[in-house]
Amino acid sequence: MRRFLLLYATQQGQAKAIAEEIYEQAVVHGFSADLHCISESDKYDLKTETAPLVVVVSTTGTGDPPDTARKFVKEIQNQTLPVDFFAHLRYGLLGLGDSEYTYFCNGGKIIDKRLQELGARHFYDTGHADDCVGLELVVEPWIAGLWPALREHFRSSRGQKEISGALPVASPVSSRTDLVKSQLLHIESQVELLRFDDSGRKDSEVLKQNAVNSNQSKVLIEDFESSLTRSVPPLSQASLNLPALPPEYLHIHLQESLGQEESQASVTSADPVFQVPISKAVQLTTNDAIKTTLLVELDISNTDFSYQPGDAFSVICPNSDSEVQSLLQRLQLEDKREHCVLLKIKADTKKKGAALPQHIPARCSLQFIFTWCLEIRAIPKKAFLRALVDYTSDGAEKRRLQELCSKQGAADYSRFIRDACACLLDLLLAFPSCQPPLSLLLEHLPKLQPRPYSCASSSLFHPGKLHFVFNVVEFVSTATTEVLRKGVCTGWLALLVASVLQPNIHASHEDSGKALAPKISISPRTTNSFHLPDDPSIPIIMVGPGTGIAPFIGFLQHREKLQEQHPDGNFGAMWLFFGCRHKDKDYLFRKELRHFFKHGILTHLKVSFSRDAVVGEEEAPAKYVQDNIQLHGQQVARILLQENGHIYVCGDAKNMAKDVHDALVEIISKEVGVEKLEAMKTLATLKEEKRYLQDIWS
Repeated sequence: MRRFLLLYATQQGQAKAIAEEIYEQAVVHGFSADLHCISESDKYDLKTETAPLVVVVSTTGTGDPPDTARKFVKEIQNQTLPVDFFAHLRYGLLGLGDSEYTYFCNGGKIIDKRLQELGARHFYDTGHADDCVGLELVVEPWIAGLWPALREHFRSSRGQKEISGALPVASPVSSRTDLVKSQLLHIESQVELLRFDDSGRKDSEVLKQNAVNSNQSKVLIEDFESSLTRSVPPLSQASLNLPALPPEYLHIHLQESLGQEESQASVTSADPVFQVPISKAVQLTTNDAIKTTLLVELDISNTDFSYQPGDAFSVICPNSDSEVQSLLQRLQLEDKREHCVLLKIKADTKKKGAALPQHIPARCSLQFIFTWCLEIRAIPKKAFLRALVDYTSDGAEKRRLQELCSKQGAADYSRFIRDACACLLDLLLAFPSCQPPLSLLLEHLPKLQPRPYSCASSSLFHPGKLHFVFNVVEFVSTATTEVLRKGVCTGWLALLVASVLQPNIHASHEDSGKALAPKISISPRTTNSFHLPDDPSIPIIMVGPGTGIAPFIGFLQHREKLQEQHPDGNFGAMWLFFGCRHKDKDYLFRKELRHFFKHGILTHLKVSFSRDAVVGEEEAPAKYVQDNIQLHGQQVARILLQENGHIYVCGDAKNMAKDVHDALVEIISKEVGVEKLEAMKTLATLKEEKRYLQDIWS
């Protein structure tokens, strides 16, 4: 059987699930895949690999390869490697990303570019799948095109060893490959075009329009009748193409507990974990503000945790007690929640390389695993839905789950599962005859990920302390009935500090310190470049509406201490563009910002209020930060293009970061007198030079 090497680099399990789908399909198409995580370098060797390579790579942070690929990327980035180091290698790569972020699919692009630099060549075009509009829009056609591309590779390899780069003879196989490639490239080109589209239409709307097949237009009239649990023609009458059934591989035994102690310290982490007490908690917004914003201070004085302004760190958090309880009740496991879970691999499993989930510690209770280890809010993947089908007894419910995981039901999956943020509990409540075994859930639910937060302080200003700021996330889930849910981490933190919350940041520190004792676990995040310039004379522009101001408070505190230590030093201008809804409700750090401005630390403070009428002290009405940036376009252009300045953007990726980027394009285009495309190239150069930096989230 024709063999290929299949590697995946995953952060939250998406890339792994897709690689496993490729592995399952390979056998059907007459291939054998060696499947490994890219971190398992002892199980493969690209230096001597003769088989074709297929790589699936996700992206994390604002454009980094996943943690599992850190070591691999470091090794291939070694500048002493010769340019023909991988000249023998033929590969195809599928990158996963989110076009709401500037560095779309950058994890895959970094690896792809470096493999090319080291002499490796594609046997199949790279795919870039977009989670913003649904990974499957690119993933499914990319996988479909992989098989003819592999067949063509083996056919040409088996023939004469022609001069590299010679054109293969046209054949039905290669023409099919070309057809699939052209379809894939068309879909990807739509994604790329949308990133430069200023027509005002949302990316998802345009892409969905491109992806919708002709049949769906016939059901628009009846569309209002469909729901999570019910479909309408033509889907309800269609023959379905289902994904392969994932092989089960876990055997579980529940043993009565011996009453051992369990703590969050048992949670696995690739990075060092520090347990630190909360020393202060403050509500920064008024009670009638649309969002509740909290500042939490951690006491890190008894640890060797260190940070600099601009860094981020992770908070290890649990799932909601009530959601865990509801899930255990629905699974009829509530009476066994304290039982110890013993895991082993099924002796007869057909899963290649089956291994115990590393994120589930040995001999922990069922309650602990569901609380601290599993992302129970994760949106179920199609492979999970396919597995649930076989444990659903009601015919109508079974059919609907089949539809939702089928190729024909892609639009319904996007609408009722992905876009509705449906989770496992939603599905189990919506399909009461579905009775999956516990083993299936542990196979499919991904690891509960730590949540990242920006450091909102300077250790020079607050020795032994670490501040961070967050909105308490609240949203209505409409997957089944309307349910108000809070963010997994922010909801937990808000509950944790509720009894000692201060109404404003100037309340007595000492009183709060004695009253508050809860500890949380944190871990450092890999270093980034979102830091102040090494040369303090360089001018900087900071753009941070809402909680996006967090790292800039650290910048300003740091600069104040530096200016105290070096009163005769040469310090560059500091501009801050801040925005909020209402001046009197959610103007975060208002008193602190006025202090920095009054003492010359902050040389320019420009604030926008999106829901207030024109505010008297404003120079001109500016609703959003991007409007204020436009108003000061001449100065912004001068700082960036003539004074070697840096610009930092922190906050929402979906709207704000894109709007700020568009404003900068307009400014450069106008001030320099060039076309928009040239202005975009200028900004791209600033990014490469690490002078246009982003810390954004969706």
